[in-house]
Amino acid sequence: MGNGVKEASVGLKEKDVKTIRPVNGQEAFKLIYFTYLNEGFFSLWRGNSATMVRVIPYAAIQFSAHEEYKTMLGRYYGFEGNALPPWPRLVAGALAGMTAASITYPLDLVRARMAVTPKEMYSNIFHVFIRMSREEGPKTLYRGFMPTILGVIPYAGLSFFTYETLKKLHHDHSGRSQPYPFERMIFGACAGLIGQSASYPLDVVRRRMQTAGVKGQTYDSIICTLQDIVREEGVIQGLYKGLSMNWLKGPIAVGISFTTFDLMQILLRKLDDASGNRS
Repeated sequence: MGNGVKEASVGLKEKDVKTIRPVNGQEAFKLIYFTYLNEGFFSLWRGNSATMVRVIPYAAIQFSAHEEYKTMLGRYYGFEGNALPPWPRLVAGALAGMTAASITYPLDLVRARMAVTPKEMYSNIFHVFIRMSREEGPKTLYRGFMPTILGVIPYAGLSFFTYETLKKLHHDHSGRSQPYPFERMIFGACAGLIGQSASYPLDVVRRRMQTAGVKGQTYDSIICTLQDIVREEGVIQGLYKGLSMNWLKGPIAVGISFTTFDLMQILLRKLDDASGNRS
């Protein structure tokens, strides 16, 4: 890169970086680069601790709940021990996502706040909780909860449904009981792509309602938020802004999550069988 471009980039102020919105891949990489120049390498992971604090319990609850819901629905519909048919498969995924989102929602709100505010505003996760509760009221911790739940139903439902369906189709056509890890990654990527595309407008609404307090905006309901977004930015530019970036990030993240869960489940079962045989 030429010196002139580098000097111009270094001259950007933090507020200039904040105005760059990652609508597509090119703008996202530009945002990453300018953030690195102005705030340093580790600023690219700012808010990651809040993300990890949420992701760990969220993933644990979601995957374990999904297994329980599959077992319950299998018993109810008489498919115990076998793959669920399509409709219960969809319901099990939706219920698992709703369960995880309901329990971990305040952590998701904290993550969203830390991602859009200057680093001087909140020193750590606990500071976010304390300051939000004191300045905006305890109920703020569940602002945007309804669009989250409404969005997680198609997202988790379609994600688990797609992944489980692709694994079943793979078994039926290949004759192998288990897919290879790279095949699981592909199935998970497809699941993430479909799930995020279906739920993305509600995800936009959720983020707007979560960050309304720090941006000086007021969104009283899901409908009002949708109307404001469409009126000010349009349907595509408003409700689907950033979707292309989610198509890059989401399939990778979901693919890794599903693959890791499946492989860990297989490993734990083998360890359990081995300990049972020794005893």
